[in-house]
Amino acid sequence: VQLQASGGGLVQPGGSLRLSCVASGFVSSINVMGWYRQALGKQRELVATITRGGSTNYADSVKDRFTISRDNVKNMVILEMNSLKPQDTAVYYCKAVRQVASTRYDYWGQGTLVTVSS
Repeated sequence: VQLQASGGGLVQPGGSLRLSCVASGFVSSINVMGWYRQALGKQRELVATITRGGSTNYADSVKDRFTISRDNVKNMVILEMNSLKPQDTAVYYCKAVRQVASTRYDYWGQGTLVTVSS
């Protein structure tokens, strides 16, 4: 599975950005897709995940501001980010989890930089 993320950039506080991630390869067995982020000097953290069935999970810090969605036909996961804050500045990584029998495979995209600054 290969993941191609896009959509990062520079935005002012209070602004919005949309991140997209397209999966290719053995996509039929991908169960969970999601976004993680890593700020400078910090550990990578969960932002949001979504299952193939549409169940979502969000970090408390982004609830009510970010929305994750998924298009299973296009093998795409999207993160709509609103009311962005400077503390949202980070490299955002797309992740896909593929389950084959009892074996789990994790795949990561290349990361896209989001900078929230005036």
